[in-house]
Amino acid sequence: MRKPLVLTALATLLAGGTALAEPTFNRIATFQVPLNLPSDRDASKKTVSEIITANEAGTLLAYTDAEQKAIGLVDISTANAPKPGGFIPVGGEPTSVVILGERAFAVVVTSGDNFKEPAGHLATIDLKTKQVAAKCELGGQPDSITLTKDKGKLAIVIENERDEKLGKGDLPQLPGGNLTLIGLKDGQADCASRQVVDLTGIAAVEPTDPEPEFVDVNQDGLAVVTLQENNHLAVVDTKTGKLVAHFPAGTVDLKGIDKTRDGEIRPVEELKGVRREPDAVRWLDNDRFVTANEGDWKGGSRGFTIRRKDGTVEFDSGNMVDHIAMRLGHYPERRSAAKGSEPEGIEVGTYNGERLFFVGLERASLVLVFKDEGPGRAPRFLQALPGGIAPEGLLAIPQRNLFVSASEADLGEKGGPRSAVTIYERSEGPVVYPTIVSADVDGLPRGWGALSGLAAHPELPGRLFSITDSAYTPSRILEIDATKKPATITGAITVTKDGKPASYDLEGIATRPGGGFWLASEGAPERKEKPTQNLLLRASAKGEIEEEIALPEEFAAKATNQGYEGVAVTGSGQDETVWIAVQREWKDDPKGKVKLLSYKPFTKSWGILYYPLTAPAAGAWMGLSELTYLGDDSFAVIERDNQFGAKAVKTLATFSVKGLKPAPFGSSEIPTVAKTLLRDLTPELMKLGGYGLDKVEGMAVDKDGNLFVVTDNDGVDDASGETQFFAFGKLAK
Repeated sequence: MRKPLVLTALATLLAGGTALAEPTFNRIATFQVPLNLPSDRDASKKTVSEIITANEAGTLLAYTDAEQKAIGLVDISTANAPKPGGFIPVGGEPTSVVILGERAFAVVVTSGDNFKEPAGHLATIDLKTKQVAAKCELGGQPDSITLTKDKGKLAIVIENERDEKLGKGDLPQLPGGNLTLIGLKDGQADCASRQVVDLTGIAAVEPTDPEPEFVDVNQDGLAVVTLQENNHLAVVDTKTGKLVAHFPAGTVDLKGIDKTRDGEIRPVEELKGVRREPDAVRWLDNDRFVTANEGDWKGGSRGFTIRRKDGTVEFDSGNMVDHIAMRLGHYPERRSAAKGSEPEGIEVGTYNGERLFFVGLERASLVLVFKDEGPGRAPRFLQALPGGIAPEGLLAIPQRNLFVSASEADLGEKGGPRSAVTIYERSEGPVVYPTIVSADVDGLPRGWGALSGLAAHPELPGRLFSITDSAYTPSRILEIDATKKPATITGAITVTKDGKPASYDLEGIATRPGGGFWLASEGAPERKEKPTQNLLLRASAKGEIEEEIALPEEFAAKATNQGYEGVAVTGSGQDETVWIAVQREWKDDPKGKVKLLSYKPFTKSWGILYYPLTAPAAGAWMGLSELTYLGDDSFAVIERDNQFGAKAVKTLATFSVKGLKPAPFGSSEIPTVAKTLLRDLTPELMKLGGYGLDKVEGMAVDKDGNLFVVTDNDGVDDASGETQFFAFGKLAK
């Protein structure tokens, strides 16, 4: 029953539809969290946007930033143009926040890494003055907070989390946690009313150490609490503080998953008796709730579960979540041996009478949208939303037809994207993501990612080939039908050598005049462990490597780790020439010029031209990422830097080699081509509402002259997993 639910939604896309029958969410803006830092703080230091909430009007967001020990505010009065709204230090690491009227209530950890003496407080923040107005000591380390629906109480999870480095993180590690209730009077927290609800003695895993994780309250005042490591759930009446029900979260048998980290996405394995270990939980109505089964200690079932308040399971997603991620190129293969896509966040909202719920996939960096079809019926998958890396906080704002995600990962120190708040709007417009998906094979998804090059089919318009880089093994050549919307990966050819699957760092692909492919494999000659060389590969139409062509040894010694990136071919027979674009300057290149290599298979002779790079911004680098032959001695390249956002450089440029003779190796006189800007891609990337992807790596022009461009998602490793495939139409003459 579960498989058709997913395929129904995706089938609409695969059949060429651009919109589902109902309104859909599309990303309209991304707010970079470092923009909120005051001038006296170093904006290069790590930031976090973890749990997020909004005021009643849905015009002001508040998020927790544990790294900066503050609550950040974002003004979304104009939803597609978010602005910094304030930065409020809270004297510790905030873990969750809610807003009531002109006040925010944040729970704050003050004990740091002192697991034996956990401590924290409830901070009351005046949103007008942007100051902490009052504090309530909580007697432990808090994790989650929510308001009762009558706005009369705050329900706070006191987790008192364990030290995962102590005894392999085994339970028990006392003191144990609890659920704390604090009353509200005239919008103020009444610290004297603090009531502690004991949750010990109920879980079979470790009854002395409940370690609760998340709490949500329904209209009847019932709080559902997840005891994640204990694989247990509790229901508490917040009006009386009484425990009214509790039950194990149970286990699930998973089929059709990838449980092995081996560089290959193969959903053909099984796991039995996997503990769900739920993290976030939200009520769907007064009688049912949904959990994100992230796992933490000994479990994690890679999905979500809908239950009745007596613990009865109505629906479990099984392998659905991972399968969706695989089809969309978001599956984190390196997490296969752990918890796969790792559903962590859950949110519920009613939009124009339709109850929707959202599942945040921490490792796949996706938010999945489902429609709740009511008691006893399976939910319906609607769409997937891209955003920042590792979405943690999810927030429905149905009164404005908005949805918001907060992404906790900040990779600024690695030169990657920063933590971000992403805003989506629900409207009648078409779905704009995904732009490329994979078709199933024998009922199972074909996993993919890291599309590092494109080539056009020599005879069929709209048919393309792509390759995957070293993020995956073995290497593959993917077949793409770009006449569909979204573009669809319809086939895959495994690259082989001597009859066995082979692995290269493929960055360029071109079709050969007589059939088959030329492939460019980027080397890493400066790598200390297992250095590799740049290789030009001649492959058959079946992906069989017929020849590996290395650079002459004395010339290969000049190479750096930024090598082959694009390949193109001109001529045929004795006149065939293979052209290779090198990404960045090598040791023997003048600054700002990068090699265009020519290789003649008939004579096995090499030559060099130079391409003049645009000067990069301070601290950045500039290089080439693709090479495409346009005919009449003209080529197009992708020239890009390694930056993100509106100020980044991502361009298509053209040049001609007419009248230029590549210089032989060792020559001191190397001709330089003259380039012309063809298209600035940065505005195209920023129109998508994201943080501005950095790796534009594939380009092709098909038989009818249509231009296609694709981004490389780095195999979802330190990246959001987002892939953007552009069909730009006829290439301008």
